[in-house]
Amino acid sequence: MTSSFTGTGSDSNLRSAEFPAGTLRVLQLTDTHLYANPVGTLLGINTLDSFQRVIDHFRNCHWPLDLLLATGDLVHDASPEGYRRVGEMLARFDVPVFCLPGNHDVPNIMRKHLRNDGVHTDSIIDHGEWRFIMLDSVKPGAEGGHLSDHELDLLDKALAGADRHTLVCMHHQPVNVGSAWIDTMAIDNPDPLFEIIDRYSHVRGILWGHIHQTFEGRHRNVRLMASPSTCVQFAPAFDNFKVDEEPPGFRLLALLPDGTIRSEVVRIDDVPQGLELASSGY
Repeated sequence: MTSSFTGTGSDSNLRSAEFPAGTLRVLQLTDTHLYANPVGTLLGINTLDSFQRVIDHFRNCHWPLDLLLATGDLVHDASPEGYRRVGEMLARFDVPVFCLPGNHDVPNIMRKHLRNDGVHTDSIIDHGEWRFIMLDSVKPGAEGGHLSDHELDLLDKALAGADRHTLVCMHHQPVNVGSAWIDTMAIDNPDPLFEIIDRYSHVRGILWGHIHQTFEGRHRNVRLMASPSTCVQFAPAFDNFKVDEEPPGFRLLALLPDGTIRSEVVRIDDVPQGLELASSGY
């Protein structure tokens, strides 16, 4: 398995681009890290306030939206109150929202309390010419990820069951991203994942969160993408934990009916106040 880093995270300004009929406009939000307490902070940043600023910035883009993907670490303390709050906020987008858990989430609690009008935790979604497969990479009690036999079987059957263009989503990175400390918390069994992916030519991309930074790469003909958090960012290409001074953000994806993926990472204008740049971990 090989991948290459391109380091841009942007094809063009999608907000001013024109697309053919049938294009799906998708928003990825990831690593919101909300708390039961609305004044809860992560590394000095109020995560609820930061999340709202990201949402406001997206709305100012005037970009029509068809679908929203929330790729884990939605609630830092895995509290029912936190899930209810994030569910209410996501429901306000008035488009289908699909969520998967991260290592700070507790999947059963998330699935019980997150559901809201239009907010779902389904594993397989068909929308237009595309299929979305949402994999649970949470390894209970660990910060790193693992794809269970159940998840791998789900992926294989979902890919065999339809030849739609497919975007596979998960929380943890399935490849090393060049930061030694966070690459110890990657998916620990990527080989069977890519063995399945390689059998199906209609897989167009793999999308994840967890790393709190932009990543762009490629595995054969499959695009690999990770995105900034809506709160704290991690500096790329550092062996040890380091907070980045980049602002929070999100990823836009235009999924064309011919299987092409176009994507842009967008950030808010400045870093929220209180960021603890000197922190050695969290």
